[in-house]
Amino acid sequence: MKDYPSALPKLILLGIAGFLLTGCSTIAEKTAAAPKIKNVIMIIGDGMGPQQVGLLLSYARQAPHGVLRNHKTALDRIIENGRIGISLTYPDGALVTDSAASATQLATGKFAKAEMVGLDAEGRPAENIIEKAKRWGKATGLVSDTRITHATPAAFAAHETHRSHETIIPEGLLATDADLMFSGGLDYWLPKAAAEKDSAVHRQLETMTEHAFKIGSARKDDKNLLDTARKQGYRLVFNARQLRQATGKTLGLFAGSGMSDGIMESRNRLNPNHAEPTLAEMSEQALKILERDEQGFFLMIEAGQIDWAGHRNDAGLMLHEMLRFDAMLHKVLDWLGEREDTLLIVTADHETGGFGFSYSGKNIPEPKRLASGHVFKPNFNFGSPDILDKLYAQNLSYQEIFAEFDALPPAQKTAGVLAERVNRHTGFKIDTDEANSLLVTQTNTNKLPGNSTFLVYTKDNREKLLAEILSAKQQVVWASGAHTSTPVFVFTKGNERATEPFANILHHTDIGRLMIDALKPQGAVD
Repeated sequence: MKDYPSALPKLILLGIAGFLLTGCSTIAEKTAAAPKIKNVIMIIGDGMGPQQVGLLLSYARQAPHGVLRNHKTALDRIIENGRIGISLTYPDGALVTDSAASATQLATGKFAKAEMVGLDAEGRPAENIIEKAKRWGKATGLVSDTRITHATPAAFAAHETHRSHETIIPEGLLATDADLMFSGGLDYWLPKAAAEKDSAVHRQLETMTEHAFKIGSARKDDKNLLDTARKQGYRLVFNARQLRQATGKTLGLFAGSGMSDGIMESRNRLNPNHAEPTLAEMSEQALKILERDEQGFFLMIEAGQIDWAGHRNDAGLMLHEMLRFDAMLHKVLDWLGEREDTLLIVTADHETGGFGFSYSGKNIPEPKRLASGHVFKPNFNFGSPDILDKLYAQNLSYQEIFAEFDALPPAQKTAGVLAERVNRHTGFKIDTDEANSLLVTQTNTNKLPGNSTFLVYTKDNREKLLAEILSAKQQVVWASGAHTSTPVFVFTKGNERATEPFANILHHTDIGRLMIDALKPQGAVD
């Protein structure tokens, strides 16, 4: 008994020491297992709802002569060891979002109102992830196949009361000072004199761009924001060759407005000397530049013209836009490999068009005797997979078909000629009577499509009328010519603990906050 008083303190000390050692071990294990995210890559398929993803997957799996290797998409590669969730996209005070509000919510983690860029629901500037990343010492980049002043890229840098302020947005982009910006939209950076072919600035730009595309101006003032960009240390590049030579802080503007559509890119990709870089090439070069920063980086890549195809109800074009997205995503995944220090997030800002394949009571297949001896006699036409090959075979968008038709002499603008043009450029034939119904302008409101309440591009409704005629032959239905409230997918790949929170039912503000938290260095101020 005499020894107890002296032994008890020793036992207590040993117990405390053991607890502390156990505690230290647990803390060390948790710290080692905690995700240390150096880089975040966000990829936005503008307008890419589950329906558009379904089109890509259907093409990969079912097209008899599909071009995708092993019938596999880049999304298949992500999900092999990644995660998938869904996200609601609505903005503050509304059911349906536009790209500006949705991208703002992704970029800031805060609710925004429709058509505002980089502002919270009260109209105050909201610090976006590019600005935060710069403050944390990280490199930053924006890539889009639309134009850099368009709603989605603008929302990751600028702060404007309306997305239409595209001559002001470049100044916001420069103020944010992203390390690289690759897209179209040169016209919004050039003084009004640039539109004059005999002006010095016009001739200078033709030399700088190496005549890669037409020079113009969308401005009504004399500001030359390229000069401002150059003074801020940006290297200016305007074509694919110049892009490949870029190594540091770079502003790449590869078209006067929007870049070429997905069909044109599919064609240009086959030309080794193409002047306009592809979305995959811009993304690949962006990663080569940003990965040099030892502190890490944030990169947003937008496949923006999926949305434009949806607005125009152009199914063939939309397939090519999804294939452009897929080619880009493969390049990103090649770079990513199995890195644990990078979080990849792939989502959409919203769905556009309410697209889908559907069955009908027209052109029901003839009965067919099966090997079993049974007769296969469906009651409906459920659509042949051959349709997917025909969609891919489309070699001009509906918009370009009409542009080609409009460029003809007046005497040639007949229904017969229009039918020939449509039949030449799509895999679905129309007759002269159907073509004649397309020769209508906006004033003929009785000829507008049935869902005309939900049209966006009403200046020329012929594309919608063509879509109605061809959709019946494509087994395609469209709910709208605008955005829908359909929830969108969220694909993530990277450190398991970093991706886990995304495998949930989220809102875009949740994605924004999770992304910011993942990129934030330990001890940094949000």
